[in-house]
Amino acid sequence: MTRSLTSAFKVLRHLPRAAAILLVLWSPLVAMQSVRADTGATIEAPAHKKNGMGFVLLVSLQRG
Repeated sequence: MTRSLTSAFKVLRHLPRAAAILLVLWSPLVAMQSVRADTGATIEAPAHKKNGMGFVLLVSLQRG
């Protein structure tokens, strides 16, 4: 009986450390789920006016 009690106490002694490690490993996953679940508006910068020089350069380089 005492052997089983001592082994049970050893397991119970390591239980808080294991719980803390699991909590540290699990918390980033929970944070990612809460970020993905956010349906808030995304603020974006206004688009730049396109001048079309890229297409002109592409055509001129292909002819040369």
